Amino acid sequence: MTGSGPWTPPAVPLWAPYYSAPFTEAVARYWKKYARFDGRASRSEYWWWALADAIVVVVLVATVLLGSLVGSTIDEDGSFTPGPGIAIGILLLVGWRFATLIPGLALGARRLHDADLSGLLLLLLLIPSLGGIAVIVMTLLPPNPRGARFDRPDGGAPPSPWLAAEAGRPSA
Repeated sequence: MTGSGPWTPPAVPLWAPYYSAPFTEAVARYWKKYARFDGRASRSEYWWWALADAIVVVVLVATVLLGSLVGSTIDEDGSFTPGPGIAIGILLLVGWRFATLIPGLALGARRLHDADLSGLLLLLLLIPSLGGIAVIVMTLLPPNPRGARFDRPDGGAPPSPWLAAEAGRPSA
């Protein structure tokens, strides 16, 4: 035995999907791949992030509700005036949504790629109700080996020789 510590498996490259990713690693990969629409994401990467995002949103909505109650007043005519803390809660919630918009779409596109589907199918989210249901069903699909066509193990070099020449990279 040459090592002094326990054996640890090699790290999954950032460009590859991490199947059975633990919660903390899925959240870390979400932020590391902030705006990467190429490549793939495993179901565990996608759904662990969905849980983390839902927890943050619940906390922020609770902040909005508490902010509206603390310092609130009810006038003689029965009208309710929310407390000043509501503005802080709303700003935090809107800020979170803006901060996670692009990486959330990127993660969704990578998840669809893992099922060998186009990331453009996220446009179905623009269809009220049914579009969201369709996207949820597609994110539940198992991985498809043909989804590897979306991978860019070279760090995202363009697949076209003409684009590679323009970017100053050697073509694949």
